[in-house]
Amino acid sequence: MVEGDRKKVGVETYSAGDIQVLEGREAVRRRPGMYIGSTDYRGLHHLIYEIVDNAVDEAMAGYCTGVQINILSDGTVTVQDDGRGIPVDLHPATGKSALETVMTTLHAGGKFGGKGYAVSGGLHGVGASVVNALSSEMRVEVRRDGHLWAQEFRRGLALGDLEQVEPASGTGTLTIFKPDEEIFGPLSYGFDDLSQRFKEMAYLNKGLKISINSPWHQEQGFPQWRQTYEFEGGISSFVEQLNQGKETLHPQPLYVQKTVENTIIEAAFQYNSGFSENTLSFANCINTTDGGTHLTGFRSALTRALNDYARKQKFLKEDQANLSGEDSREGLNAVLSVKLIDPQFEGQTKTKLGNA
Repeated sequence: MVEGDRKKVGVETYSAGDIQVLEGREAVRRRPGMYIGSTDYRGLHHLIYEIVDNAVDEAMAGYCTGVQINILSDGTVTVQDDGRGIPVDLHPATGKSALETVMTTLHAGGKFGGKGYAVSGGLHGVGASVVNALSSEMRVEVRRDGHLWAQEFRRGLALGDLEQVEPASGTGTLTIFKPDEEIFGPLSYGFDDLSQRFKEMAYLNKGLKISINSPWHQEQGFPQWRQTYEFEGGISSFVEQLNQGKETLHPQPLYVQKTVENTIIEAAFQYNSGFSENTLSFANCINTTDGGTHLTGFRSALTRALNDYARKQKFLKEDQANLSGEDSREGLNAVLSVKLIDPQFEGQTKTKLGNA
């Protein structure tokens, strides 16, 4: 077949009928990697992080003091917090309850307008609805307005309307979900990875208590299956833990905190006698493993401050070159945390911050 014939056949067989429009849960289930990064071990854990992040957002807003995570023996995950509870009144745009809207509609959440949350890790409004779409079953229970409310879902679809179950005191949200084995295969959780993430969350939020209890790991014979974290020292305690067992060059981590135009900046750092650098950066309690503008700014400021001091104290002669960035970070353990109103992450998995 000549070139012209091939092009002609292609035109005749490619029409509007070949253009697929995927919406909502169907798009998530067809292309889950776009929303959670992958469908392997990492993506499976990302589902848990999305729901826990919502609870931590309540803590950052000042309404939550504790988060309890359970992994049941059949692989079902439960996340319970004592925050305000997802709203249950009717949403004016969807005609459904706010809870059902949040759990079934992409880009629906309380983190866009700035009224529900001044600072949050969730900003795209897709976390809970994506977890729902990728779960074979889900149940959400909310305590607020003097009642216990509940609704059940299956693979992103509501099985019925939101129910007012019984009178109840207090506030909070309980999310129960089982990741869909059609998407993830046999469920396998890593206790060390999960507990490390929750430990970081506790360090980044002074006084927040985060507990994980996993009968799944207990039945699998793992030695570690239960852990609780709560740190009053915040990120200074985090740096001390990073330097544990190392010879430090000064007894206490240096800690600075400042608020600039509604952005809270915290940094804690301590030098040891080693040669390598270990700087962890976070934005709204999300571990930005690929760094970003906040990490670049911290490193530049640290190098500049050390050079300025070295010049003033005559440690560096006029004819000597400045310390390089590598010089200033040798033996450094640091934790950088910024909390800002409108974070700009690169992608839904939020591994790199892009704010100027």
